[in-house]
Amino acid sequence: MSLIQVKNLCKSFGSLSVLQGVNLDINEGEKIAIIGGSGCGKSVFLRSLELLEVPDSGQIFIDGEEITAKNADVNQIRRKMGMVYQKFYLFSHMNVLDNLCLAPVKLLGISRKDAESQAMDWLSKVGLTSKAKSMPANLSGGQQQRIAICRSLMMNPKVLLFDEPTSALDPTMVGEVLAMIRMLTKHNMTMLIVTHEMNFAREVADRVLFFADGGIYEQGTPDKIFDAPEREKTIAFIRKLKYFTYEINTRDFDLLALHGGIHNFAEKYGIDSKLSYRLQLCCEELVYEIIAGCYDKFSPIDINISVSYSEADST
Repeated sequence: MSLIQVKNLCKSFGSLSVLQGVNLDINEGEKIAIIGGSGCGKSVFLRSLELLEVPDSGQIFIDGEEITAKNADVNQIRRKMGMVYQKFYLFSHMNVLDNLCLAPVKLLGISRKDAESQAMDWLSKVGLTSKAKSMPANLSGGQQQRIAICRSLMMNPKVLLFDEPTSALDPTMVGEVLAMIRMLTKHNMTMLIVTHEMNFAREVADRVLFFADGGIYEQGTPDKIFDAPEREKTIAFIRKLKYFTYEINTRDFDLLALHGGIHNFAEKYGIDSKLSYRLQLCCEELVYEIIAGCYDKFSPIDINISVSYSEADST
């Protein structure tokens, strides 16, 4: 049985439909990376699993229990999941050890002594034993995020949900948080990671989900998604494609406007001026060849020309 099952999940905000009929099965121990452009529903999907965003319709099962059922014990089911946010949300008036021990003592009913022992064990694994008595304000962003991950682990969750855990960090601190997540992959922890770190997603994930058009647009192994994507929007996202398009519907079209558009496109994305000039000539010759070879003098002209540029490899 799947550890997480999502069936026909839908979520809208007013007239904006964010998730449309999402279906997904996640097995225990599986590492899932979720990628996609801003506003595609990645974070909404992750938050829906814990009902931090309440779906409009659909079902979510966590370890066989339906968290979306009317009479579900939502808080009890949530304890099976640990959530790590973009921000750290540590209690600023408590030191690190108190932050880690609060939830297991209050919610799981374990003794403070056992909680401290477990907390020190996790702090040791992430190299922060010396920070046990420190206040959050005295820690770097990377250290605070590592503590936030430890806090989730203190509840012994069956799955960890990461909502862009490095997006709020200084670039110099990203590596230490990613290193901690890599460490957790070796502990057979089930993880869903919303991330913009493509190399990291390739490295740690068993499966990559690309979100677009209100759901899972394409999914597969990291090699498939990053090296051989099949669908148009996945290809554009992975290769960071930028487009210039121009529509022609008359024989006496504005050639200078076409040239000017290509020139502006090239300047915007730092394309070499010589290549820009060759693109202009290529497009000009192509359009005139199509008009001459594909249309008789009475046929209406209907041509759309597109230039794409890949920021990933400068092609």
